[in-house]
Amino acid sequence: MKNKTVIIQASSKRNGNTTKVVNYLNKDNDFDVIDLLGKEIGHFDYDFKHANDDFLPLMEKVINQYDTIIFATPVYWYTMSGILKVFFDRMSDLLHHKKELGRQLRGKKMAMISNSGENDRRIGFEMPFVESAKYLSMEYLGDTHAWFIEDGTEIHPNAMKKIDVFRYSI
Repeated sequence: MKNKTVIIQASSKRNGNTTKVVNYLNKDNDFDVIDLLGKEIGHFDYDFKHANDDFLPLMEKVINQYDTIIFATPVYWYTMSGILKVFFDRMSDLLHHKKELGRQLRGKKMAMISNSGENDRRIGFEMPFVESAKYLSMEYLGDTHAWFIEDGTEIHPNAMKKIDVFRYSI
C-alpha cells in the first residue's frame, strides 16, 4: 500500500509560481493539496486564543489521513513564507495544548519544496524543516528548489529535472 501524501501549499499569491511548482510536482495527481491561503490560522498564543480557528481541525485531518507531508513555499526574504511560518509556530499548540495529537506526528515523513525567480536559495534555508522534523520525531525525506526561466512564466527545465528526482524520492 502506497503512503498517502499531502502537499501543504503556503504562498500569499493564489495561482502564482508556487502553484505552478505544486502542479508540476503533482502532475500525476498522486498527492492531495491543501492551500493555506484559504485557511484562517491565527498566530501562536500562549493562552491558545486561536484554538477555534482552522489549525487544529486541519492538523487532525493531516495527521489522520496522511503519512507524508510536503511543504511548498516561495522564498520570501530568504526564508519560508509568512503563512508557513505562522503554521509552523502553531505546531506549538501540539506540544502544549493538544499533546496527544502532536504525538501522532511521530514516525510520519516530511519534505519541502521551495521556489523563487532564480536558482538562488541560500544555504540553510531547509534548516527549520530539518530541525522541526527531528524535534517532532518525523523522518525528513529531503528538499528541492525550483526556479523559473527569465520571463518568470515557466519552470526552468533544470528545476523540472530536480522536481522529478524529488518526486520519486518521497
